Order: sequence, then structure tokens, then C-alpha cells
Amino acid sequence: MSALRRIGVSLFAPVLAVVVALVISSLVMAALQVNPFAVYEVMLDFGDSPSQQVTALVVVLNRAIPLFLAGLAVAIAFRMGLFNIGVEGQYRLATIIAAAVGAAVALPGWLHILLIIVVAMSVGAIWAAIVAVLKVTRGVSEVISSIMLNFIALGLASYLLTGPFRGSEEGASIIATAEIPASGQLGGLNSIFSAIGLASPPRQLYGFLPIAIVVGVVIAVLLNRTRFGFDLKASGLSPSAATASGVDARGMVIKTMLLSGAVAGLIGLPDLLGQTHRYTTDFTAGLGFLGIAVALLGRNKPVGIAFGALLFAFLDRSLVPLQIADYPASVVTIIQGTIVLAVVVANELARRIARRSAERGGAAPAPAPVAGDGGTGPASQAAPPTTPPSGGTDQRQGAQA
Repeated sequence: MSALRRIGVSLFAPVLAVVVALVISSLVMAALQVNPFAVYEVMLDFGDSPSQQVTALVVVLNRAIPLFLAGLAVAIAFRMGLFNIGVEGQYRLATIIAAAVGAAVALPGWLHILLIIVVAMSVGAIWAAIVAVLKVTRGVSEVISSIMLNFIALGLASYLLTGPFRGSEEGASIIATAEIPASGQLGGLNSIFSAIGLASPPRQLYGFLPIAIVVGVVIAVLLNRTRFGFDLKASGLSPSAATASGVDARGMVIKTMLLSGAVAGLIGLPDLLGQTHRYTTDFTAGLGFLGIAVALLGRNKPVGIAFGALLFAFLDRSLVPLQIADYPASVVTIIQGTIVLAVVVANELARRIARRSAERGGAAPAPAPVAGDGGTGPASQAAPPTTPPSGGTDQRQGAQA
């Protein structure tokens, strides 16, 4: 298959999902006697002045950063056919503990920020490791255990916030941890706008953006250019074949969930280090579940996840303008929901198209697993044994990346 055709197949599923979601959402709005074209016009309006337009862009980028990290965390597990539904609990628990540790110490500049990042990644990895250990030792489904651990993590975070980690005064309307000192706060990147001749917005672009980009590059290299990434995909396609090739499939489950949880621990840090500087009762929630949709839309690839995060961030930013224009903000929820449903169907269509193209080209198809639609695909099934033509050497089929 040519490079151009591979790109076309990769883009087919997300583009089709977005188009179908817009069509279905338009039909729903028309049934509710709401003009869909007027709604889309409000959503695309970034303001009249340059300052308003840059501010809207900053809002979208700030929202996209944690969504991108959430999508990465989910995609790492998806690439092995695992469902890390516990990203929500992992990042919430990691954020509150990182906030408490960051507020309790005073260190020089980047050392303080590095400590907060390490603590958040460690907590997220440890919480995800529980899911992995239960799966490899007791055969507990990671879907069930991670969902249950979400409730435990949220309850534990609530206890810590109202108890040992409470930093707000009694009777405060919003309960919060103590504020992280200035040495642990990450400055904004608004100087970039001034450098390229754009108006400086009143809201700061999160300084966590370069860190998120580095994380995305590292994950892309790790999954696509290293032995670890090959073993991960091979274990997802066929654990038995991977084991026969010398890969510890059970160990890969633990390593994959540790990495997924570590990235999940970073999700709350853009808001924590760049804006709130403390964990509160109204801290951003739901990013873990949105990360599942972002990962599916991006087909579990960092570049695709980045575009998916920007799309969902754009939709989230549209909530306020729609409410101001007296349109139902539930339109955004409808679009996001239909994207999730459409992308699962579109992924299956794209997989079948890729399989047929491979069959016409005479090659055995071995698509990478795209979790979220019920399995890892036909490649996970063992191929029937082949008979040597004349008592020669046995033919063995290894796992394909």
C-alpha cells in the first residue's frame, strides 16, 4: 500500500466520524427547532478584535493540553488491547497528592516543579499498577477493576481534601489544599504571541505545553521505534505468539499499565501549575473519560490524538458563547457523544478497507489493535498450521508489529 493510501485510510475514520457527528447533531437541532447553521456560526466566532481572537485560541490550547495527555494515557493501554478506564481516578488522586507535596516543600525553581511532576507520575503509576496486578495474578478484567478504582480514588481524594490536606479556612465555600509556593508555579508562554506580533491575551498560555509536546514525542518514539513498543504491540496482537517469541506477555501488561498511569498522573498538572496552584473541590473533572474519546478519534497515535484534543477543546470552549447567545449548550454534548459512537463504526470500516487492500496486494493483514470496539481484531487469532511441501523446515508465523 502506498504512503498516500495509508494516510488516506488513517484519516478516513476520524474524518468520517466528525462528518457523521455533525450531520446527526444538525438533524437533532433541527428536530428541536434550533437553527444548526446559526449554532455553528456562534461556535466558530472567535471575536472581532485581535485580543479576543488570541484569547479564544489560548482557551482552546489550554483545554487541549490535558486532553492530549489523557488521550495518550488511554492510547498506551489501547495499543496493547487493554482498557484503562481508570484514568479519571488516577489523575485526580495524583493531582491532589502532588498539590499537597508541592505546597509542603520549598525548593529552587525547576527542582520544585520536577518534584511535583515526579510525585504525580508516581501516584498515577502506582494506582494503575493495582489494575495490572489484579489482571495478571487473578484474571480480573481491567475494565471492571479500573472503574471500581475510580470510585475509590475519588472518595480517597475527597477525604484527603477535607481532612489531612485541607488548606482552606473553616467555613470557606470552596475547600482547597494549601497554595503551592511561587517556586513551584509554572509561568505562562504569552511572550510567544508578542514575539510573532500578535496581541497579548489577558489569559496566560500554560507553560506545561512544551512538556506535553515532549511527552508526546517520547511516547511516539517509545511505541514505534523501540523494542518495548514492538513487544507491546506483539503482546496485544497475540499473547501466545509473543510468549513463544520470548516476550513476557504478563510482564508487558504491568509495564504498559505503569506507563499509562504515569502519563495519566500528568493530566491535572497544566491547571495545577499554570492557574489554580492548589487542588480544590471544583478542580477540572471528567478529563479521563474525554481522553477515551480523544484516543479513539486519534486512532491511538500521538499526532492524531493532538488533533482530537484540539477538536474537543474547541467544542468545550464553545459552551460559553452558546449560552451567551441563548442556544442550548447541550449541543456540544450531543456532538461529542455522536463523535464517540461514529468513530467506533468508522474505525471498523477503516480496518476492513485496510484488510481488503492488503489481501488484494497479496500480503497478510496485521493491523495494530485499536481498542474500544470489542477486541484486537482478527490478527489476534492464531493462523492455521501450514504443511511443508516436502518434509522441509517448519514454517513459523511470528507476531507482526
